[in-house]
Amino acid sequence: MARKLRWKSTRRMLVVHSRVMKALLVVMLVAHSAWAQKVTVEFDQAADFTKYKTFAVRNGQLNSQNPALNSELVKKRIEADIERYLTARGLTEASSGRPDLNVVYHFGSVRKAELESYPAGWRGWGTRVVRVPYAEGTLVIDLRDTSTRSLVWRGISSEEKRDATEIKGKLDDMVRKTLDKYPPKQK
Repeated sequence: MARKLRWKSTRRMLVVHSRVMKALLVVMLVAHSAWAQKVTVEFDQAADFTKYKTFAVRNGQLNSQNPALNSELVKKRIEADIERYLTARGLTEASSGRPDLNVVYHFGSVRKAELESYPAGWRGWGTRVVRVPYAEGTLVIDLRDTSTRSLVWRGISSEEKRDATEIKGKLDDMVRKTLDKYPPKQK
């Protein structure tokens, strides 16, 4: 009889353990997808991107409540990355005269929270809701045609991390992944 009770107890623990592991797996998958970097690009379909040969970085703006992300050093780092990756894409930085493209960027971060739910409770019946705080950093890079003064290309990169200072380590990736989509593939 005691042996039978132990078997039922062990079996019940295995069922509970299995459900807990499934819930943790769901939470980990949701958390991983929540902190993935997103890049979107928009561009003027009528623009001839082959005519753009030179660029100049202008008017970069930082808008973050975190002092680690709202500094002159971050601004210099973003500008250096933009110059490096646009040069790698075949453009030349205009040292004098009027460039073909003006590059304007905006970078900001904000604290956010996301609610996640997963099965919990007796035998997995029920739901547990957890508030997951994170920081979202967004970098917008605009390329403007200097002859028409119009926006011809915009790249937007967002990064979500648990801490805003972790976003600082991803700035290079944000610039690179955004500018990898320049020039756009026209249809």
